[in-house]
Amino acid sequence: MKKRYIFIIIACLIINTNFIFAQENVKIQNNQFKLDKKGTQKALKDVRYGDHYYQENTEGSYYKALNYYLSAYDYNSGNAELNYKIGICYLESVHKNRALSYLQSAFEAKKDVSTDILYNLGRAYHYNYMFEEAIKYYSEFKKILSSKQEEKYGTIVNKKIEECNNGIKILKDTVAVHIQNIEIVNSEAKDYSPLITADGSKMMFTSRRSNTTGGQIDPFDEQYFEDIFISEKKDGTWETPVNIGAPLNTANHDATVGLSNDGQTLISYNFGNLFISELKGDKWLKPKELPKTINSKEHESSACFSYDGKTLYFVRGLNIDPQKSNGDIYYSTKDKDGKWQEAQKLSPIINTPYDEEGVYMHPDGKTLYFSSKGHNSMGGYDLFKTELLENGKWTKPQNLGYPINSPDDDIYFVIAGNNKIAYYSAIRDDSKGFNDIYQIVFLNNDNNLLLDSEDNLIASNTNPTSETTIDKSTNLTIVKGIIIDENTGKPIDAVIQIIDNETNEVVYETTSNSNTGEYLVSLPPGKNYGIAIKKDGYLFHTENFDLVETEGGYTEVKQDVKMVNVEENSIVTLNNLFFDVGNAEISKNSYAELNTAIEFMNDNPDIKVEIQGHTDNVGGLEFNKKLSQDRANAVVNYMVEHGIDRNRLVPVGYWYKSPQGDNNSREGRAKNRRVELKIIEK
Repeated sequence: MKKRYIFIIIACLIINTNFIFAQENVKIQNNQFKLDKKGTQKALKDVRYGDHYYQENTEGSYYKALNYYLSAYDYNSGNAELNYKIGICYLESVHKNRALSYLQSAFEAKKDVSTDILYNLGRAYHYNYMFEEAIKYYSEFKKILSSKQEEKYGTIVNKKIEECNNGIKILKDTVAVHIQNIEIVNSEAKDYSPLITADGSKMMFTSRRSNTTGGQIDPFDEQYFEDIFISEKKDGTWETPVNIGAPLNTANHDATVGLSNDGQTLISYNFGNLFISELKGDKWLKPKELPKTINSKEHESSACFSYDGKTLYFVRGLNIDPQKSNGDIYYSTKDKDGKWQEAQKLSPIINTPYDEEGVYMHPDGKTLYFSSKGHNSMGGYDLFKTELLENGKWTKPQNLGYPINSPDDDIYFVIAGNNKIAYYSAIRDDSKGFNDIYQIVFLNNDNNLLLDSEDNLIASNTNPTSETTIDKSTNLTIVKGIIIDENTGKPIDAVIQIIDNETNEVVYETTSNSNTGEYLVSLPPGKNYGIAIKKDGYLFHTENFDLVETEGGYTEVKQDVKMVNVEENSIVTLNNLFFDVGNAEISKNSYAELNTAIEFMNDNPDIKVEIQGHTDNVGGLEFNKKLSQDRANAVVNYMVEHGIDRNRLVPVGYWYKSPQGDNNSREGRAKNRRVELKIIEK
């Protein structure tokens, strides 16, 4: 159970170095409240209760103490010790910036109110972005440390001063963003750790609201246990979130950790380890614990998948004690059998001597976002990004800047595939009470919101097959849609394979949702991709996306697929079959497509097919008759060489007498140059 409580603290964004100096329990004297008898009794009673909870030294106890101290404050707002304790309670709460005025009052009333007043004043100025003043008080505090104290605490105070200097530099280069509270998603409780699909249409997150499963309250922070909630975006607006229910949510703490790009696979947290669950139709399967190659005796927290699902990035080693904590980012890859290999620590250019947390891989497969207390953080955790180069090395992490980052902890950042809309959990002036989930919209150079592109995207979704380019600076193509039965219109849970046509390797495999037929895949640039969709009892369906020479840009393709039953006269086009111009020699980029056709023939041993060759009208009739027949023959020969009985294959050249497009246009001629497989006997 110990590991579970460690995560509670991490998930609530309160891991910090604030407890390195034990908070002084300065005594508030009884004779300082000389009021009427009734008022004095209440004030002293509030102080006693406040002191009781103050000494417990937990987040929940500081909140309780604060309420009592504020009540006593109404009777004596000038009391130095009381102001000091209120300031400390705020420093250990989510509203750290509120501590400053109370600590200032305490210091002005009594310079020696506590031995750590200078340090805590530094912290209070620090959280209020008053970095020069914070440096002043941190430096004054260092001067009063004994040599033994300097040896123990000097490094920590120097780190605080370094963070302030970082903050001074970062604030000079403000990032052009618009940050907005997603009010409908948030509650008065803690809401954090948002996860989104690559297209930003679905969000899962962790909340501590009152309708959590089991209804238990954690004594550490006096908040309800964690549960997982989900919200969907409809017509550009988030809907009211709902509790996702069992089996993901239990009577214990259950938290969101990582989500696949299509939203079909979730990594969750429970009892100090990572679990994985899949969505089947509208039901989530019971989470299964990840193997010991990933989960260890140490603490594993945040995690994410690579775009192809073959690499898992995660954080290991975070600890409630900052002196013992050593949170670093690790990764594990799947072998050919789909088993997760022994985890390796990520590059030291990313991992620092300080804690890292909140790791997230962008759908482009190369941009990694994470939080760190190291690098050039301006305080607590700051958000950073790094890119994986073709040589396998990572670039130097870049601070995401202000106002995204603050002197407090900034963790759990996710960004949609379009690279324009991101989400994270933060505490801001308009927070409903504790941590809220905020939307970050990145602006263009004129500080205009880049929302018109999303509106265009929504409009484009009414077209069964369409493309909308969102952003020229982002290299990513997302293909999504629904897969249905051509005759009944019912959703199909088909297997979807993404194939690198150059290497003939399956780079990613997933399944469309059985309840909705929905699917989503992300395709980073630089490859010629084939998409093969398969389901028993249906013809296979393929698509081609050649992204080898793309100039860059975010493109979202809406591709709905109607699966055709295996019956006589049904036809499938081999969209990933390539020949050189005017040539019948099959390109090696076609092998994966032909192997899919061979697999289909083996799965359906009683069928006989016609291999149809088609051309455009360029080059004349006789030329195209021969070319179409030669190409059909080439396909048959390949399939026979790979075990298919020749008697089941009939090659026919149809030249250009069965066009699918206009031969007067380039696009039309491209549609006409094709090879098809037609079932002629079943």
